[in-house]
Amino acid sequence: MKRCFLAAAIGLGLLSFNSTAEVDADKLSAVIEKSMARFNVPGMAVAVVQNDQVVLAKGFGVAHLDTKKAVTAQTLFGIASNTKAFTSAALAMLIEQGKLSWDDRVIDHIPEFRLADPYVTREMRIRDLLSHRSGLGLGEGDLLIWPDTDKTVKEILAGLQHLQPDSSFRSQYAYNNLMFVTAGEVVARVSGQSWQDFIEQKILAPLAMHDSKAGFSRIPKSNGNWATGHIPMEGQLTPFFVNYLEDFRGAGAIASSVADMSKWLRLQLNEGKLPSGEALFSEKSQQEMWHLHITSKASKRAFDAYRQQFRGYGLGWSIEDYHGYKKMAHGGGILGMVSQVTLLPEKELGIVVLSNQQAFSALSAITHEVLEDALGLEDKDWVEELAIKHFEGKEKAYAKSQLAAVKNKQAALPNAIYANAYQDAWYGDINITDEKGNLRIDFTHTARLKGTLEHYNGNTFIARWDEKLLEADAFVEFQLNADNSVKSVTMRAVSPAITDFSFDFHNLHLKVKSK
Repeated sequence: MKRCFLAAAIGLGLLSFNSTAEVDADKLSAVIEKSMARFNVPGMAVAVVQNDQVVLAKGFGVAHLDTKKAVTAQTLFGIASNTKAFTSAALAMLIEQGKLSWDDRVIDHIPEFRLADPYVTREMRIRDLLSHRSGLGLGEGDLLIWPDTDKTVKEILAGLQHLQPDSSFRSQYAYNNLMFVTAGEVVARVSGQSWQDFIEQKILAPLAMHDSKAGFSRIPKSNGNWATGHIPMEGQLTPFFVNYLEDFRGAGAIASSVADMSKWLRLQLNEGKLPSGEALFSEKSQQEMWHLHITSKASKRAFDAYRQQFRGYGLGWSIEDYHGYKKMAHGGGILGMVSQVTLLPEKELGIVVLSNQQAFSALSAITHEVLEDALGLEDKDWVEELAIKHFEGKEKAYAKSQLAAVKNKQAALPNAIYANAYQDAWYGDINITDEKGNLRIDFTHTARLKGTLEHYNGNTFIARWDEKLLEADAFVEFQLNADNSVKSVTMRAVSPAITDFSFDFHNLHLKVKSK
């Protein structure tokens, strides 16, 4: 009903907002509990800042299904890609110290930085690292850091030159984490201290975000108040621990709580000023970070829902309009854990939602409810509307993932043909071995990527990972020479609609490793 009301009001030019509307904490708490129940979320924490006041900072549910430990406002979650805004802020601070500029070339600070195209290598600027316009594809190269690899920053940087561009430089938006890992290394090179130390000492400490850390391993043993992710599979939720994307560094490694993140929201809404009045970064720097650097096509569905007419990305922030207001936001995702940060500066409103289940729609529903309340919009049941879309979408995705029977199926060659030590130019060593008649695949830098190759058809197999909760089964396709020796191997996700885009198997090009 509300959709019709909005459409009619907009058409007649009668739509107006209640400029004095305030968020009702009690009402919001009820919505949060409803969303958790509807989406089967074990634990959640939410903070809302309005007019420089913390309206709500509260935990709901449990941090772990087995221990039943309650989520509080101080419970740490991995905020994942909401780390990116911290990395941008760190660079802004260094720029204000005169140590670099947004338009410095990356190679001026990291001389060994290389991409496949020499022109892009030479022309890549600091702001390009932070705006997803490098020309690399969605999540390209993420297997260097996902899930939980042993790669060093030096090895990650060395691998970049072997990634092939998906589009021309600065022409298209494509979300890429490795450029933010590189940005974090710029922070380290320019500041003379690690990205982790800079974040904790120069940003988290001044903000009194004392529980937050720039990596899971940096959480003191004495602090056991942290959440574990949960993955739904076959009607059950299973706790699934990952180290909060510590390998992502400047792209996604921070652990924080809503009590701490409310301070980050207040800093952003106060144009970089701390409660003391001291500036962590300037309003000018904030305007730079909140300026569109690359655009994406506006969504018709989003226009129907909240009048989206533009969207794009700044420096560590997604930017769009929401019923005529400029909205800064970002999501973060880990296997079993998601987060969402939203800012409406004109309304002095900030929202952060942290969750230990990967149903992102549960967070979006809460965020929309807060925005609806703050803007005085006609009431709408966002939880139910997004739940219907979420579960219908999942049902379709899983139905589509079912492989059809192969007609005229061709037999495989002897296992000895496929069993080799392989190497990809950017990832490194991947071994395929024959173990008692079964082909096994081992991503040697990634402990969780070990599995069995199941024959599919001819020289194509499916990698069934030992850890099924990854939901990342992949086709493994062997290309052979005339003498039946392996020429190369390519991979691709069996179910792209289900598998996280950071499993970028399709970017691998394996060759038999020289003996």
